[in-house]
Order: sequence, then C-alpha cells, then structure tokens
Amino acid sequence: MLQAKGRMDSANSNKQAVMSFFDELKRRNVFRVGIAYAIATWVLLQITEVITPILGLPDWAPKLIFVILAVGFVPALIFAWAFELTPEGLKKEKDVDRSESITHHTGRKLDFAIIAVLVLAVGLLLADRYTGQPVSDSQQMVKKSIAVLPFVNISSDKEQEYFSDGITEEILNALASVKELKVAGRTSSFAFKGQNQDLRRIGELLGVDHILEGSVRKSGTTVRITAQLIQVEDGFHLWSDTYDRELTDVFAIQDEIASEILIQLKAQLLDEERPVLVSRRTDPEVYDLYLLAKQRLYGRTRQTIELAVELLDQAIAKDPDYAPAFAQRGIATIFLSDRSYGTIPEAEAQVQGKRYIDAALEMDPQLAEAWAGIGLYHANRPSEHEQAIDALTKALSINPNLIDASNWLFIALKDSGQMRAALQLVEDMIQRDPLYRPGFGNAVSTFNDFGQADKAQALIDQYRSYDPNDAQLLRVDAMHHFYIGRTAEGFRLAEQAYQLAPTDAVAHFVFTVGLLQTGQVERIAVEGLDFFKVDALDLLGRRDEAFELAFELSREGYPGNLFTLYNRADRSQELIDYLEERWPGLDAFAADFPYDENGYDLMAQVALAYSRTGNTVRFDDALLLVENAMSKLSGQGINNVVFMFENAKYLALAGDFDESVTQLQKAIDGGFQSYLVSATHTPMFEPLRDDPHFVAVQAVMVDNINADRESLGMETRDPVEQFWH
Repeated sequence: MLQAKGRMDSANSNKQAVMSFFDELKRRNVFRVGIAYAIATWVLLQITEVITPILGLPDWAPKLIFVILAVGFVPALIFAWAFELTPEGLKKEKDVDRSESITHHTGRKLDFAIIAVLVLAVGLLLADRYTGQPVSDSQQMVKKSIAVLPFVNISSDKEQEYFSDGITEEILNALASVKELKVAGRTSSFAFKGQNQDLRRIGELLGVDHILEGSVRKSGTTVRITAQLIQVEDGFHLWSDTYDRELTDVFAIQDEIASEILIQLKAQLLDEERPVLVSRRTDPEVYDLYLLAKQRLYGRTRQTIELAVELLDQAIAKDPDYAPAFAQRGIATIFLSDRSYGTIPEAEAQVQGKRYIDAALEMDPQLAEAWAGIGLYHANRPSEHEQAIDALTKALSINPNLIDASNWLFIALKDSGQMRAALQLVEDMIQRDPLYRPGFGNAVSTFNDFGQADKAQALIDQYRSYDPNDAQLLRVDAMHHFYIGRTAEGFRLAEQAYQLAPTDAVAHFVFTVGLLQTGQVERIAVEGLDFFKVDALDLLGRRDEAFELAFELSREGYPGNLFTLYNRADRSQELIDYLEERWPGLDAFAADFPYDENGYDLMAQVALAYSRTGNTVRFDDALLLVENAMSKLSGQGINNVVFMFENAKYLALAGDFDESVTQLQKAIDGGFQSYLVSATHTPMFEPLRDDPHFVAVQAVMVDNINADRESLGMETRDPVEQFWH
C-alpha cells in the first residue's frame, strides 16, 4: 500500500514538474517566438520565390534561404529561453528579478507581431489565389500552351506542300495573337516535320501541354482540312474536325479552324471572351504565290531568296493591293544585299527594300510583317538602332509569333548597348521557340557575355538531345568552350563545324577564332576571315599586304583593322587624318561605330592615336567614351574573359597599370588566349613592356597556348621568336 502511494506521489511530482516546465516556456514566450519564427519563415520563403527570377538569382537560392532559416529555428528558441528583453536592454533570464520581469508585456507585443505577420501571410495567399503568382502563373502558362505541328500534305501533288505549310503558319499566327496562350514558335514546331516523334517528347522539348496536328488534301478547286487537338500528357484527343471547302474561301477556313480550336481551349483554359480572327483576303492564286515565296525565304540562301523574289513579283502583278506580298518583297530585297545573302550593293538593297515595305505600310498600317521589315531596315543602319527597336516592338505587339522580328530586335538592343534587355529578350525567344537556330546561338553567346556558363551549357545540352550532329550546334559549342578556357576541345569542334558547313560565315568566324586561340598564325593568313588576316599578315612580317587588306575592309565600311595597324606601325597621325576627314567629331564617329558587347576597342585606338600625337583634349574625350562604355557594360552585368581583356587595354590607356595587369591576369586565368597580348601587337600595353608582372602573365598565357598545341598534336612555339617579334 505504501509502495503504491509512493508511486502515485512520484507520478504526481513528475506531472507537476512537466506542467511547471510548460508554464515556464509560456512565461518566457518561447512558444510565441517559435510561432512567430515559423510564420515569418514562410513569408520570407514566399517573397524569395517571387524575387528570385526578378533579380536573376540562381534556382537554388530559395532552398539555401530555407536551410539557413531551418538551422536558426532551434537557436531562436534557446535564445528566447535564456534571455529576456528588459527596459535596460537584453539580459540573461537568470539575472532578472522575477518581480521585475515584463515577459507578459513582451508576450503581448509578440502577439501583435504574430497577428501582423499572419495578415501578411493571408495577403500573400490571396494574391497567389487571384493573380497566379508566384506558383500558379507557371502552372497556368503550361496549361495554356500549344504547339502547331506542320499539317501533312496528303494531296496527290507533292508540290502542294507549301500550301499545307502555309495553312499551318496562318493558324499558328492566329493562335499566337491570343495573349492567354503560349504558342511554340514556327521554327520549333516545323523542326518535327516529316518525323513520327512521340508527342510526349515533342511536348517536353517545346514546353507545351497541347499539340494541334492535321492534314491538307488539295484537289482542283476544293480542299479538305482535318485538325485534331491532343493532350500531350496522355495522348487524349480533346477535339477533332474536318473541313471541306472551296478554295475561294480559304481565308475563312483558316479563321474557322483557329476559332474552333480557341473555343475548345476556352472551355477549359481561357476566359469567356471569344477572340475574333480575321485573315487578309486576296485571290487564291496570289495567296499560293505568297505562301510558296515565304517557304523559299525560310531557306536563307541566295538561290532560295531569288526564287522568292520572282514569286512575289508575280503575286504583286496579279494583286497590286496585297500588302503582305509587298512586305516580304522588301525583306527579301534587303536579304539580297552583298553584306547578307546576295550580290546587290548594301545601300542599293536598303533603298529598294524600303520602297516595298513603305508601300505595304501605306496599304495596311497594322501589318506586322511590314513593321518587322522597317525594323530590319533600320537595324542595318548603325546610327538608327532606336528606330529599329521601335518598329520591331510594334511588329511583335501585333504578331508575337514573328520570331525573326524578335531576333532582329535582340540584335538592335545589343547594338544599342542595351545588354540586359537583350538578355531578357533572348531568354523569351528560346522559351517560345527553343529550336530556332539564330535564337539558340544568340542565347548561348549572350549567356557567356554575362558569365553565365551554366545556363549556356544547359541550353547546348538541350539542343544536343534534338540534333547532336548539327553543324550549328558544333560551332556554338566550340565558342562556348573558348569562353570557358577549354580551347583544344573547342578548336576540334570548330574545325568539325567548318568542315560540315564551309559556306557558313559564322562557322568560318568561329574556326578562325580557334586558330587565333591556338596560335596558328600561318593558317589564319590563308584560311581565316579577312578581319583576322590583317593581324596574321602583320605578325608574319607582311605589313604591306596587311595594310592593303585593311584599306579594303575600311572601304567596305569598317576601319577597325586599319586603325589598329596605323597605331601598331607608329603612324597614328594618319589615323587621326583619316578620322577627321570623314567625321566632324567624336560623337558623330561614335554614332556610326558604337561600342559592342565586349568593349570599345575602336574608340580605344582613337584615344591612343590622340595621345601619341599630343592632342590631350581629344585624348580625354575619346578616353571618356571608352570609360563610359566599359562602365555601362559592367553595370549591366557583362562579365567574361574578352571583356576583361578589353578592360585591361582601357586601364592601360588610363594609366592604371597595376589594375590593367590584374584584369589581364583574370582574363588569362579564365581561359583567354591570344598572341595579341603584347606591347608589339597591342600598343596600349607599351608602358608595360618590361613590367615583371606583365611579363609573367604573358608567360602563363604562352604556356597555356603551347599546352593546347601539344594536345592537338602541334609543335610548341617560342614566344619571343614566334609570337611577339
């Protein structure tokens, strides 16, 4: 009996001790601190998820914040137990007289704080519920996404395939005009033409949940079009229909099919308002010619563009009021300039092309193709980037599906120094049209400009999963390797790409960069682009030939090689004479030749020439233009080895020699390689010729070049005898 009573007393004592402990936890506000900490953690995570894409933070940033906050939870509770906030400040709890404790007042303040944080949390939940941010928006975007695969031509005449392609494109354009829909771009959709690919793979690659496919059978004056809307996840057919129509009403057919698809999507995904789609009308024969011409233009060769011009001329002759034909005729003419795909002198092609585009705009001021053409016209004129940006922005506001217009806008933004805006645009391009080749190449290049090598690599890997042997993939991958310092492997890729596509000017450029990076001067003089041949010829002791080629390039519109050679040959006064005979001042020169994504080498050459000829006022003016360019690029986030090299040149000009060498060392440590890192071939470095730090940096770079040459099976080179004298 006594033992039982003892056990009961012990149990009661333990219970009282536990209750006393919990009471003490409550008194010291430990529970309140824990609740406030948990709610505040949730709110901070929601805010982090919203600002992560806005600030360009890495995807792992929210996870890191969560881990940090989770680790801090227990210390926060221990702190609440061990310390108390008093009127005299923070004190250890054991040092506070219980009669003077104000934990109940602190508890009330914590209650108010918890209520305030809860209100904020509820506000975030409501915002997420009604605005779709930050989580719902991405989910909704996926649900409202569609790719229009090329309709299959099942006509007896296989030459009618352009007609089925045209039907596909018109439907695609109609859908792209609906803001509630994410529509995969034409290039990516048409990449699967003639392939029997699994729809789930297509949906995953293009980032869409729905696919529209169909067929076209054209016979005489009649056409049968079938269309079916498929859910990618399970292959379920959401809707299908067949249209038998007379070809005289082909535009109504396009509108009807697109509207039917939108009605079906609206029932599940879109708002109730039904969009009105209206195609531009013309004679069916004119429309045939227009569609066939557009198909030819997509070929992007001189022959296919010239065929497109013939077809468009026929269409215009039959219907002088059909604005789309005039717009495409103007674009085709600009394409045929001798600086693009054809042989028409640049100035003449620009003037002729704009006449057609102006005519198209006069007929239809809201024609997206015409505004895109105006943008292309201005984008090809160095001092008219802002006009190009305005025109291309308007074109895309009318028809967001004009992927070429997006690419031309990207180029105009880069040329005007708006690198951050160009980055945002190219990211949108590859999301909408991931297999659009110019967008892919420009995106990888831009990611590398910003030092975002991981993003560049991820995009290359994604593209490789679609077409691992594509020549463009090889050259883009090669350039990426050059940026990250894997030169030998990059050169192998560049050489392979050039062998596969010897007429591709960009492949030739990347191959020449590879020759430069590996010190293959003799091959550059024979096989390289003219832009690089000037330096190679000069390095090989053939300065007269180098000047001859530099003069030729300057007559074609670019004086950069000539300016470099003038300074290298200690003929800086001739550079000044050339400049001042052709431009009234530095501002006019800068308008025609602005800085690029890597820096302002051309203006740096001008500054050096003024310094050497004793014109300190003009030197200061030119140097300020270089400084502003480097500052703007750095401020926008440009961070790569080429930019570091250009910055080293600027700093040497500005007299900051220590920082110049530091920047040069950072560039070389990052993988930059060039035989131009010398006082002989880059005169900005002349004051550093005998600087021990500069000489040591040069030696490291030459060792890197020789290591790559050995890896490629080439002999090493003595830097003194074979690189710099």
